[in-house]
Amino acid sequence: MGIGSNRISSIGTYAMAAVRQRTEELRAKGLHPVDFGMGDPSAATPEFIRRACAEGIERHAASGYPPFAGSQPFRQAVTDWFEGRFGVSIDAETEIVSSVGSKESIFHLPEALLNPGDVAICPDPGYPPYGGGTLFAEGVPYFTPIQKATDFLPDLDSIPDEIAERAKIFWLTTPSSPSGRVASPQFLKRWVQWCRDRNIIACSDEAYSEIYFDEPPHSALEEGKEGVLVFNSLSKRSAMTGYRVGWVAGDPEVIALYRKLKANIDTGTPWFIQEAAIAAYSDESHVAEMRAGYRKRRDLFVAAFEQAGLPRSEPEASLYVWQRAPEGITSTQLSEALLDEKILAVTIPSAALVGDPDQHGPGEQFVRLSMVASWEESERIASAISQYLKLG
Repeated sequence: MGIGSNRISSIGTYAMAAVRQRTEELRAKGLHPVDFGMGDPSAATPEFIRRACAEGIERHAASGYPPFAGSQPFRQAVTDWFEGRFGVSIDAETEIVSSVGSKESIFHLPEALLNPGDVAICPDPGYPPYGGGTLFAEGVPYFTPIQKATDFLPDLDSIPDEIAERAKIFWLTTPSSPSGRVASPQFLKRWVQWCRDRNIIACSDEAYSEIYFDEPPHSALEEGKEGVLVFNSLSKRSAMTGYRVGWVAGDPEVIALYRKLKANIDTGTPWFIQEAAIAAYSDESHVAEMRAGYRKRRDLFVAAFEQAGLPRSEPEASLYVWQRAPEGITSTQLSEALLDEKILAVTIPSAALVGDPDQHGPGEQFVRLSMVASWEESERIASAISQYLKLG
């Protein structure tokens, strides 16, 4: 008996779910792999944020359902932070909506903007919900390659006119997952204008905006709000992945459409979690400490792969090392080699992140290693990579 909908059958296994399954299979054999696949920080959420959450539970003991668009104090805290960070003023009443982390809003947005057959342009490889949400909205994802040859940014000139004419959404990730590339102000300006000229909503996923190693990344909203949405969350900035709290901000006309959609989907992020988020946005010192920790891990793994004879692959930002495989070695082969019993590092091959292999081929050969393990585990695995990684 066929019980699955056409929508659920149209999407494959979520890449991160497959990584977790592989990790459990190894553990069932009595091995102890370290999961570098999921971008889930192992560091504890800072104590002052946890305390604000606990206090929020008592403060809102009888508060009932939270506002689906986010409490006014939460929205104001985000807009105050955003103006201080990016120099852009956001109207807390009409230009921002809370979300249950970025994944929820990214997956659901196409329902508000796409009609069946409309196109969403998605980076490839990229975050799976870009394409998955498009398919659930009965839209058509068009995967544009994100490759070294294009500086790991979309090649706007390569997008066919017939695709641009049908497109309603263009997804960009900056800093990029998985490559760690940061879009320059010049590129953001060109991308936003390219979208405006074609009446496409420019959707900038900026979840990694605070995990950078050189200059702070810029936001697409610095190019104006018309036709622009920005998505962000506390997950990576403040090690709050389990709290599920984020936001969408930008063009008030598009935000109104998303508000209407969200009112029919859920009843908002819990009051006490919003209290934790407000506290998180009041402090930058813990973010600076996290950045320093990620930089330390980045340098450790970049050196380890280089010592093992692999091409130097150094990210500008994000939680990931996007390690290029040597010539003649596939991403799957490199990922499997990292699972050798002397290493036992679980990573994601680029083949698992490619949106549509039939559209652009299997993509370039990389593995994504998340820099989220403890320092002790990171040191141990990096040492094993430099000593034992064998290819070919």
